[in-house]
Amino acid sequence: MKLSKAAGIVREGIEETLSYMAFPREHWTKIRTNNMLERIMREIRRRTRVVGNFPDGRSALMLVAARLRHIAGTKWGTRQYLDMERLRKQELEEVSVKTA
Repeated sequence: MKLSKAAGIVREGIEETLSYMAFPREHWTKIRTNNMLERIMREIRRRTRVVGNFPDGRSALMLVAARLRHIAGTKWGTRQYLDMERLRKQELEEVSVKTA
């Protein structure tokens, strides 16, 4: 079979691939995707395109750092991505099952 090597790779990595399923179901989509990171990268690309060419790497780094500081300091940077209370409840349930 031509796909035996590919099937072996999938078989070896299945535990790592499905590790997000150990978290509460409500978190699965947010853990599986990298939408938040992609949004930040899109914002940085948008800002760097305006400038065009940078005289050196330091100036590009300064612009990116300034944008990240802005994100961290605004309402957008304080939005809650995951409800950690659900994770705490799941951990407490697991501990109570182990001690019972």
